[in-house]
Amino acid sequence: MHFSSPAEHYDRFMGRYVPRLAVALADAAGVSAGMRALDVGCGPGGLTHELVGRLGEDHVAAIDPTPQFAVANRERHPGADVREATAEDLPFDDDTFDVALSSLVIAFMRDADAGAREMARVTRPGGVVAQCMWDLPGGGMPMLSTFWRAVRTVDPGSQGEQARVGFREGEIAAVLERAGLEDIQSGTLDTSAQYESFDDFWTPFTYAVGPAGQRLAELTAEQQDAIRDDCRRQLGEPEGPFDLDARAWYARGAVPS
Repeated sequence: MHFSSPAEHYDRFMGRYVPRLAVALADAAGVSAGMRALDVGCGPGGLTHELVGRLGEDHVAAIDPTPQFAVANRERHPGADVREATAEDLPFDDDTFDVALSSLVIAFMRDADAGAREMARVTRPGGVVAQCMWDLPGGGMPMLSTFWRAVRTVDPGSQGEQARVGFREGEIAAVLERAGLEDIQSGTLDTSAQYESFDDFWTPFTYAVGPAGQRLAELTAEQQDAIRDDCRRQLGEPEGPFDLDARAWYARGAVPS
């Protein structure tokens, strides 16, 4: 899936959850000094930033199919090898990296199995492939769950985005297993985001970022107002700053040696 929004809009919409999530995913994958790492589906560079902090820019590569995201990440990390490409066709040689990671991307790959096989291909034998995605059906992403419940007040048949691959327990691990990875481990990663106000929560949905924002843009102004009001009600009519916690599934596996 390609995103048409500017990098700054993604930063406000989903990027605020990424810093803590990036730390947790890098820890789960065992990223440490001396490794060479690949960030698959890097977006504007939230996970790339964490990898650069641990390894140095010259030890980090990243790809994203969205041109403006790749450009933004390259500008933010000029020493990293950032390219415009897809997870299913990585522009790197076999056995190039010690670890390949993908954060909040598997659900948007055209072919999740092909993406995992490519991540394994470019990772050396004994290296690690790791991915994570929100636990949306289990209520682990209140930001999105709140929105989609509100959408169903005007469109009761709406299914949201939870049918995509990776949102349910065990799905990421199954993808890695089908890709031939070994010693697969899985679990959850926790993060949170702070909002200055309800408007700070709501406005990024109007940027048409991802499935949620795109669905909102398809609705009438009256329907959008109804969704906005229901979101405010669900969140307890906040008058000032508030935090929202979030939880993601993750799985990691080793490339056979």
